Parts: sequence; C-alpha cells; structure tokens
Amino acid sequence: MAYGYNGQILRVDLSKSSVSVERPDDNFYRTYLGGRGLIAYYLLKELGPGTDPLGPENKLIFATGVVTGAPVAGSGRNSVGARSPLTGAYGESEAGGFWGAEFKWTGYDALIVEGRAERPVYLWIHDGEVEIREAGHLWGQTTGQTQRAIRRELGDDKIRTAAIGPAGEHKVRYACVMNDLRHAAGRTGMGAVMGSKNLKAIAVRGRKKPAVADGQKVQAIAQWFARHCTELMGGLRDSGTAGRLLDLQVLGALPTHNFRQGVFAAAEQISGQTMRDTILVDRGTCYACPVRCKRTVQMEEPYPIDPAYGGPEYESVAALGSNCGIGDLAAIAKGNELCAAYGLDTISTGVSIAFAMECFERGFLTVGDTDGLQLTFGDAEVMLKLIGMIARREGFGNLLAEGVRRAAEEIGQGAAECAMHVKGQELPMHEPRLKQGMGLGYAVSPTGADHLQSMHDTEYVKDGPPLQEARALGLLEPVPMDDLGPAKVRLFLYLQHWNSLKNSLVMCIFVPYSFAQVVDIVNGVTGWNTTVWELMKVGERGTTMARAFNVREGLGLEDDHLPSRFSYPLTAGPLEGVAVGREEMQQAVATYYQMMGWDARAGTPTREKLHELGIGWVADELEKARQGVKSWPE
Repeated sequence: MAYGYNGQILRVDLSKSSVSVERPDDNFYRTYLGGRGLIAYYLLKELGPGTDPLGPENKLIFATGVVTGAPVAGSGRNSVGARSPLTGAYGESEAGGFWGAEFKWTGYDALIVEGRAERPVYLWIHDGEVEIREAGHLWGQTTGQTQRAIRRELGDDKIRTAAIGPAGEHKVRYACVMNDLRHAAGRTGMGAVMGSKNLKAIAVRGRKKPAVADGQKVQAIAQWFARHCTELMGGLRDSGTAGRLLDLQVLGALPTHNFRQGVFAAAEQISGQTMRDTILVDRGTCYACPVRCKRTVQMEEPYPIDPAYGGPEYESVAALGSNCGIGDLAAIAKGNELCAAYGLDTISTGVSIAFAMECFERGFLTVGDTDGLQLTFGDAEVMLKLIGMIARREGFGNLLAEGVRRAAEEIGQGAAECAMHVKGQELPMHEPRLKQGMGLGYAVSPTGADHLQSMHDTEYVKDGPPLQEARALGLLEPVPMDDLGPAKVRLFLYLQHWNSLKNSLVMCIFVPYSFAQVVDIVNGVTGWNTTVWELMKVGERGTTMARAFNVREGLGLEDDHLPSRFSYPLTAGPLEGVAVGREEMQQAVATYYQMMGWDARAGTPTREKLHELGIGWVADELEKARQGVKSWPE
C-alpha cells in the first residue's frame, strides 16, 4: 500500500475535452517526489524544443508533493509549472493556502492540462470526478467574482479555487494563478499560460485523504511546532513578512527607486509594524499551520479595500512601495488588492512600473508614449492606474504587460539599463549588493531571478541558529556577505539543493524544521527510510532537470548574470561604495557550474552527472535536441 500519495496523475486535454489518468509506480514518486521534480520530468519528456509558451502544445502542470495534505505545518502548498511566457525558460511557481491539500484529497497527485478549449471553461474536480464546465459567464471577471460565482453555482462554500483574473485572460506575461484569492503562484507567468488555454479556474473539493504510514510520528512533529511556533516565528505572526522591511532599511538594502538606492525616507510609514497598527484586521494562514503570518487588511478611505484578498507581503510592499518611491501604505494595500483581483504578480508589476518611472525620468519615455501619464516616482495614483492598464493591456499598459526585458527592447535609447531582470524575470526585493550569494542565486536560477530558490547571506555571517543547523550539511564556518569565493558558492549550492527539495516536496520554506525533522516528516508520511542524503539528491535532481530544460531551449552562460546596475556601487546609505564585482560574479558562476558537475563553458549538465543522479534519460533528451537544432550553447 502506498502512503502519502494517491498514485494517480490526472490529464485533461482541453482541445479534445477528454480526461485520462495515469498511474506511475512507487519508484517514480520516490525519485521525483512531486512539485518541481514532477514538473521538470514531464516538461522534458513531453514538450518539444521551441514550444510556444502561449500555444496549445504547452503543458500546464499543477503538482503536489508526497507530504501535501498531511496534518503538519507547511504541507498545504502546490506547484504550477510550464514553459514560461515571460522568460521562454523553465517556468515554475509555488502557492500556499488550502488549494493544494484539497486537490490532493480529490484522489490525484497532479494535474496536467493540455491543449486549448474552444471557449472559456473551468474544471470541477471532486472526489475522483472531473467535469469540464462552461465559463463564458466568468470570463472578464476578477478572481473574487469568479470564486463567488463558482461556489454559488456548485452550491458549496468550502470549494477551493485556483483562478486567473483579467491579466491571465489577456496573457500578461507575468500573470499569476491565485489560490483562494490571496495565495499567489506569482512568478514566471503561469496565469498567462492558463489564460492561453481558455481555462478560467480549477475548483476542487476532496474527501479522500491519503493514508499516513506513521501518524504518531507526524503528530509528534506537528505538536512540537504548535508548542514552539510563537518563540520560533512570533515576529512573523506579529508583523508578517513586511516586518522585515525596516531591517533591510537599517542595512541600506531596501530596494528604492528601481534599485538605485537602498534607503527609503518613508520606510517607517510602509512597514509591517505600521500595517499591524493601522489597517490590519486579521491574520490568515495556510492548511495545518498555526503561525498565521498572512495579512488581512481593510479600509474604506481613501481606498476601499476588500479583506477577502488578504493583504500585502514584504515583496509586494517593497515592489509597489519603496521601489516605486511610494510611501503611502493605503495605496500599496490597494495596489496589492488590485493585483490579486486581476491576477498579477506583484513583484513583476512593481518592478515594471518602477522601470517605466525611471525611463520617464531619464527621457526615454514621454507623455506621448504613456497616454499622457506623468510617470513620476512617488505618484501613488499613477501606480494604481497602471496596474489596471497592465492587466487589461490598455494603451501604455500593453507594453509593460510584456515585462521589462521586452519593454526595454521596444523603447531602446538605453532603457535596458533600467530593466531589472534575470532571464526576463523581474528581480525580487532583495539587494544583491548586500546579499551577494543571493545575487548568485538570481543569476543561475532556472526560472530567472527568484529569492525563494536562493539563500539569504545575512543568516550565515555569524554562528547563529541557521549556521548551527547547516552544520548537518558540513557547512561549519561563517562566510562574509560580500564573499563570492568557493566557500560562498558551496554554501549557496547546498542550500539551493535543500530549497529545491522543498519545491519538490512543496513544503513552506518559512517553517523552521531541522533537516532531521524534514526527514522524519517524509518517512512518517510515506513509510520510507529516506535520509538527508537522498533528499538532497532529490533537490539537486530537480535543479539539474530544470537546467537541462533551459539548455535545450538555447539558454547558457550568457543568460546567467545580474543586471549591470549591481556592478556599480550605491552612492549613499550603509552600503555606500558597495558593488557586486563583475569578474567575481563570473568566477562564482563558473565555480558553481563545476561544483554542480556541469560543463564549465555553458553550464550543460554532463552525461556522467545525469547518470549519477539517476536520470540518464535526460542526457538522451539533450542529445536528441542537440541534433535537431542549428545552434547549441557552447
């Protein structure tokens, strides 16, 4: 008997209106676990090189992991993957909340959506049953309107939805998928892929919880965390992720004015502590988690804000706030609500608006280009107006809906200097001039700049709890934040493996389980005899498969770099004079390739490394692709 998973993967072909189920064996689940591992497996196996990300041939995959839905904190997430319309590379994003667990309880471990429906549809998946239902009446609706209509139509207020808004329908390249209105699979444009398939939502209701092998072991960990969560994560409950904004301000690393400064004069006004003391009305959570780190905000003036959409996280506050020069918390909260309602990634949205503001300031754009808008840093009304224009691809918003890389190419005149992206994906709100290992993570991430696949250097500069735990991996000494030598690369590499594992298990990275506790959770749920070694190899396998996908699509060394802005020092604040050395970063990337067992020139996984990871079939896929294209990364 299998524990922790259903042993069923659901396929829905929207072009044919057909439904099928496949049943992988137990070794498949142990090799790939779910999430990233499963998504990368199917994208490599079934997508041909050069597949149009917005064409019917692209596959949109919703994946849980083997511990998803188990009664322990951190187990409520799910992954969404496809070839990204934003980067053209491997696309993957994770979302929290309750949808992932509820989907798992319908009797399936993953959903692979193929083809394109002739007319708008939504999926209704419940207790092993699957329906493709007409959604013409939902097209054009916000995520909130969509969820209310589906629940009313199906007569069940406990239904969970993963839905797109108008941004996904208009195929904005950084449109996201919203779980239950407030939990975003935000990065890499998965909402645009969903919209390209005329798929408005996936509604789920399940009562088939997979059996757990050792309930007492899992319960013991859940009870331990419930007892200690306040001391471990009380700050996160109190002020949310935005509570850390002031810490970055003190360090001079709060992205401001499109990453040109690291200190924002109005930081106190937009902090998580100010949010807590003014507009916070409740704290939300995810399945089985007692932390309650999610924000719920509400107000009537100057902007009516619907608490159903939750509230802004740190990334949203900084992207829509300090990075755009906006110190109005009410406007930022409204912007966050609009992004959730329209289905927009707040990070890419904020960075795209900041990009436009800098281009306007430098004369690369004029009011003739911007529909008469004065794109001035600090103008909250312009920020809010642009969100709607981007989501609907109206006027100038149509250009920004393409992302900063494509927009810069269209504008020309040096606008590329203002485009803060890696591989086409806009940078998250962590300053690489402070966290240089984070910068390396941005550069080599298979999905483009992504802070959740990297490391936070600030946690490993002294002998604190993070480093004490990392000793279990043989990481024994602190490493300075501005170090990009082999010690930092090794530290990043091991932590990347672990974060990649979390994306295959689809577990929350904020819950501070030890390595041993994660092993106990996996074994308690599945009945396996896994170890930290095996789980680390799962993480390495996932990253390597994602890299192989990108190599097959023509990406290589030239795509693994930071924007040139970060090679120039900040001119004020605690980080004055600090920059990321170009040669040091280039050497760090080369060292990373070699430590990963990849070709040092292009970062192509070697056949030997792929066989060592138990995925020799990937080498065959790469060889077939190499023979079928005229140009290959060298």
